[in-house]
Amino acid sequence: MENFNNLDDFSHKEKSILSSHFSNTDKQVFAIITPQQVDRGALMSRYSRSVKTMRRIFLDEFLNNTLRGDEFYNKVLLEYGDDSVSELGEAQVALEWVSNIAAKKIEDQRIGLSYLEKSSRYVSFDQKVNNEYKFYRDKKILNSKYADLYINACNHAFDLYSKNVNPVMKYLSEINPIINFSFFNSILNEETSFDKLKESMDIESAKKIYNNTIKAKTFDILRSLLPASTLTNLGIAGNARAFEYLLIRLYDSELTELETLATMLYSELQSVIPSFIKRVNDMHGNSLKSYFSNTRHAIMNLSDQYLKDLKPQIKSTSILDLLSYENNFDAEVKIASAILYEYANGQSLSNIITKVKSLSQSNRQEIIQTYVKYRNNRRHKPGRAFEMTEYLFEMLTNFGAFRDLHRHRILTIERQLLSTKHGYDIPKEILELDIKKDFEDCMYMCNDAYENISSSMKTEAQYVVNFAFRYPFFIKLNLREACHMIELRTSIQGHPDYRYICQEMFNKIKSVHPLLADAIKFVDLKDHRLNRMESEKKVERKKMQWS
Repeated sequence: MENFNNLDDFSHKEKSILSSHFSNTDKQVFAIITPQQVDRGALMSRYSRSVKTMRRIFLDEFLNNTLRGDEFYNKVLLEYGDDSVSELGEAQVALEWVSNIAAKKIEDQRIGLSYLEKSSRYVSFDQKVNNEYKFYRDKKILNSKYADLYINACNHAFDLYSKNVNPVMKYLSEINPIINFSFFNSILNEETSFDKLKESMDIESAKKIYNNTIKAKTFDILRSLLPASTLTNLGIAGNARAFEYLLIRLYDSELTELETLATMLYSELQSVIPSFIKRVNDMHGNSLKSYFSNTRHAIMNLSDQYLKDLKPQIKSTSILDLLSYENNFDAEVKIASAILYEYANGQSLSNIITKVKSLSQSNRQEIIQTYVKYRNNRRHKPGRAFEMTEYLFEMLTNFGAFRDLHRHRILTIERQLLSTKHGYDIPKEILELDIKKDFEDCMYMCNDAYENISSSMKTEAQYVVNFAFRYPFFIKLNLREACHMIELRTSIQGHPDYRYICQEMFNKIKSVHPLLADAIKFVDLKDHRLNRMESEKKVERKKMQWS
């Protein structure tokens, strides 16, 4: 390739100009560093329709064009309708003081956006701002006769949360005393290759790990009390096409909070990627909003029409049902065939499937086991052949657990409105602490508020529902994502609620596809008392390595 590197033969002056817009002027691989993001997007677009190199395009067509990016971008996107051009604009934004209801609705969008959310596991929610707890106060509720009922229910939940932070920490320390963990041996003797690290791991470091573990476990337990109105902070990074779609969805929301957030988000994105989001409020965007709105209302009417005679199935406990899966033979054949396909010598998938069907069970087993034989940890993901078979699970878990499973991307997840219809889960530590009555009184108060508010405002009534209440949803996912989710969410530092759910997912898959389930090599089926201990130890070790 060296023969082609210098075909542009830039002059000294051209190289001087290019150095402000590209990371180098003479290599075949370079980064675009021109300051205006819209110029970068337009340049990438033009690049796909020209025989010239990118740096030559910039000199010939962009350098002296006063409108440059905006002009070309509008031409490509608006005139030619090339939606993929929108993916060339990127932004990072923060949405603060948003409810958990709003955060989950925003995070429903799986493609093109990445999210970071304030954790309910590692951050205490007992602080007040201007003498008020941090929960969303919906204007529609506050302007109704249910205002006091709503405020009192949310305040009571936060009061009970705040009152029990220190007692729960004390209780956990008493039943899990530091001395019982052979603490220093467990920390100092694990990493035999870190001699210097062992020497520096002192008593204070051990205590810090222990205290952080106790604190995380405390918040794990008490988060069940938090109402869905609890305010959180959300960071979003992604491409303009995804932001454009998100904005249109938010504008169509029935919740005032989401419409308000859409207006604010649109305003801020205009300051950083204005050309990329022009369609949100033009004829194209408005048409898409109408499509969403019309479809939503039509399906709501059909649901009322066809399901009105069905009595609600009220469950008294959390459930996880495997509703749909392929028979074992077909699943193994499809996966084994997909494994062999990449290195087949011109054979069609149809012929490979026919051949694999004729193989013995032990032959198919050899193919599948070899595919995952060299996985040494959960980060060694199985390949795409594991996407050839799927599972449909219906779940009824507490809302807190749903929030964690909701983050996964390569799956289909659908849910209903949050309600109190299916009862709630009580953490076993609440029973051991003898505060069951306080907990149940809180659930009763929030349930009463929900039932009153939902009589006329079903969507807004979600805000008063606590994380402890059970929530129905279904998940459809392939074996590859099941492997990722199960191994990640059963790891020792996971919350007990979603660890149990993913352990049960594994057991269900193993019951119908035992050979395929064996590929999920790093599932942790144990129960752990202080589940954050190992994670805290790893963090402390990393800090010491870098200090």
